[in-house]
Amino acid sequence: MASSASPEPTRVPPVVDRREPLTHDEIARYSRHLIIPDVGIEGQERLKAAKVLLVGTGGLGSPLALYLAAAGVGTIGLVDDDVVDASNLQRQVIHGTSDIGTHKVESAKRSILEINPHVEVVEHRTYLTSENALDVLRGYDLVIDGTDNFPTRYLVNDACVLLGIPNVYGSIFRFEGQLSVFWGAEGPCYRCMFPEPPPPGMVPNCAEGGVLGIMAGHIGTAQGIEGIKLIAGIGDPMIGRLGLYDALEQRWTYVKVNKDPNCPVCGPEPTVTELIDYEDFCGMPAHDRTEGADELDLTDLEILPSEYAEIAEKPDVVLLDVREPHEYEINRIPGAVLIPKDELPGKLAELDPTSEYVVHCKSGVRSLESTQLMRGAGFKARSMRGGIDLYARQIDDSIPVY
Repeated sequence: MASSASPEPTRVPPVVDRREPLTHDEIARYSRHLIIPDVGIEGQERLKAAKVLLVGTGGLGSPLALYLAAAGVGTIGLVDDDVVDASNLQRQVIHGTSDIGTHKVESAKRSILEINPHVEVVEHRTYLTSENALDVLRGYDLVIDGTDNFPTRYLVNDACVLLGIPNVYGSIFRFEGQLSVFWGAEGPCYRCMFPEPPPPGMVPNCAEGGVLGIMAGHIGTAQGIEGIKLIAGIGDPMIGRLGLYDALEQRWTYVKVNKDPNCPVCGPEPTVTELIDYEDFCGMPAHDRTEGADELDLTDLEILPSEYAEIAEKPDVVLLDVREPHEYEINRIPGAVLIPKDELPGKLAELDPTSEYVVHCKSGVRSLESTQLMRGAGFKARSMRGGIDLYARQIDDSIPVY
């Protein structure tokens, strides 16, 4: 629930009520903080005592981890089970070329300790799930969400509300970013703003839609600022406000987010009192599963790249590419017919209903939605699991992966 009215400033006590004395070396290291009256010795000692959990060490998590470490946050937890890929390096600046193939939490830890050896880094080499989230989050003062999918965002929100932990939210897509602080004890939570997830396929992720790499730095560091404000108890945190950033206009717009009195999680009579199946709730997977996609159970709507390769030469088989024209210029599977997903409904009448269609996109998200459309119109169609990414890795390595 959001409105454009200017909200009243939100003042909250420091999230961290503990202080850790600074050593002489730390006083020298953080001197530029110490001479700011609003921070001073007290604020810096709160930062040193703070325990902050970063969910994700990707685009948003990279600048977060680097700057929070440099700022002197005493304990930084890292949650991720992914490994560094070359496509990450355009925005995930905590990792380098030599880290490709390394677990992200391991790579991130090395970079953090190089910046500040006084920081304790706790590795959680896992993805958050309903089974482990409460155990992982418990004991942290603050959670900063750097994820890129709706199931994990709802999971992080609900776990934070159940544990009473503030959650600094950020998201990026192409040239746009969002920023807020969700804290059920002091204001709205994520569900107050988004009671229901969008329909599957309605909002593409960065892997499908792209993102300007430097956006991760802009929004990630903004999340870090909110985290420091909450820890030190300074300024006006983004509780009850959503910041919308437009990089092309270099402009921030703010809208008020109201607490929902009927929120099923943070409302006075909650109906969600334990973590649920968030993939089922959102109707989509929580993580990009291109790697190892052939090991997962296929639905009757899908076909593996290897299975398509076996039938590709049949005259009645048509390979349909539903990506955008600019993606088709990057790479393509020989013989594919390009019809962008948004144009497909208007071109169904031009397709041969007697043919068998294999539909592909980049990683299988848009193609699955297109396949469902075609099936509904009476066509024989299946979506290629993992898209052209998996096809290039498993069938034809002459095709570049983007």
